[in-house]
Amino acid sequence: MSWDIASTDDITAVHELRREIFIKEQGFNEEDEWDDLDDQAIQILAKLAQHPVGTARILINGNIGRIGRICVVKSQRGTGLGAALVQFGIDHLRQTPSIARVKLGAQEQAIGFYEKLGFQVCGQVYDDGGVPHREMEIVL
Repeated sequence: MSWDIASTDDITAVHELRREIFIKEQGFNEEDEWDDLDDQAIQILAKLAQHPVGTARILINGNIGRIGRICVVKSQRGTGLGAALVQFGIDHLRQTPSIARVKLGAQEQAIGFYEKLGFQVCGQVYDDGGVPHREMEIVL
């Protein structure tokens, strides 16, 4: 598979993917999904043959980068796209001199996926929209 993964200003495509995956498919509330952080975030969009197929966002707070809102359409799951989105985020943050570590909130069922990418659990279980999550990080 050859995806085009890049930062984007196309917030409409990003929101359409998140609405389809997080709200319609996974059942998260609209109120929980939309926040004021999108305006501060670096949005990442993956396309296959010019069609949006995945997204994530990067937030920076001091010396910590945070990758979040990672989602991939059903047809692309298991292809490596999720890992490619996370790696794009890590690589982007590595190029920011002040960033020492990258964090994310992982759904418990996805912890193994993130561990394979080098992340380690660094927090207790917490509830996010009715789904158990754990904080994870990787030191750059």
